[in-house]
Formats: sequence, C-alpha cells, structure tokens
Amino acid sequence: MKESIESVYNEYFHDIYRFLLSLCQNHHTAEDLVQETFLRAYLHVDDYENVSIKSWLFTVAHHAFIDHYRKQKRIELKKQNFFSRIFDKRKTPEEAVVIHEDIQAVIQHIEGLPEKQKYAVLLHDFHELSYAEAASVMNISLANFKVILYRGRQAIRRKKGESGNE
Repeated sequence: MKESIESVYNEYFHDIYRFLLSLCQNHHTAEDLVQETFLRAYLHVDDYENVSIKSWLFTVAHHAFIDHYRKQKRIELKKQNFFSRIFDKRKTPEEAVVIHEDIQAVIQHIEGLPEKQKYAVLLHDFHELSYAEAASVMNISLANFKVILYRGRQAIRRKKGESGNE
C-alpha cells in the first residue's frame, strides 16, 4: 500500500461511515464498525492487492458488518434459548406460545433496566444465586445488592403496570 493508513482513513472515513450507517441504521454501531474496518485494513494490509483501495475498504467494511450482524444474531438466540430453557415445562402448543410471549416480555423489561439492576435480577431471580453469591459476583456489599435488586424488581413491576401486563 503506497498511501499511509492515516491518509487513507482521512480520505475514506465518511464514505465508509455512510455505507455502514445505511447497513446497520445505528450511528454508534456504524462508528464502531468504521473503527473495526480500518483496524482490519491495517492488520491485513498484506492481503491488499492492486485493486482500488476504496473498493477494498468497502469489502472489508462489509465483512465487518456481516461479522457484527452474525454475532448479534447469536447473542439474541442465546438470550431466547436461555429463557426458553427456564420455562420449558410446557405441555401443549398453546402453552408454548404463551410462554414464548412471556419470555419476550421479560426480556424486554430486563433490557430496559440500568446495568447493575439487570445483573442483580438475572443473577438472583433467573440464575438462582443467593444474595451473598450474587453480591460477590457483582463485587458489592450484601446490603447494596439487596437495594439494587429491590430497585430492579420495582422497575420491572412499574413497566408491567404501564404496559397492562399485571
């Protein structure tokens, strides 16, 4: 590559950013993917052949997006499978549908919580760790854990009440 990575970055940043933004529809994700694209370009500069540098960067960006998309799909599947296993005591197809809807509602309510509250609810209520064990995992005092867990549960109850799912 005849040009420095910095000059390539300055010249093609906006083009790559707009391309990735159009793919993922999220500003922050697009920024992260631009950085990933240029990191990969820097690390794999030896793979660059005498094709247009712009088209090569777009190829690298597209691959970064695909990798990100696949990773997100795996994360979503893991979340769904985790909650499905917890409630997998169904007997009829109707119960399975109801359980699936309940799982989606729980995921939605938990996703909106602040990070510490989400961890507290997941560790204690879903993974069934004791208060002390969960507090240890989160590296906080037992009293602080109980407060965070209480607030997380209250937030979930409020959300359920607002959406009429009580």
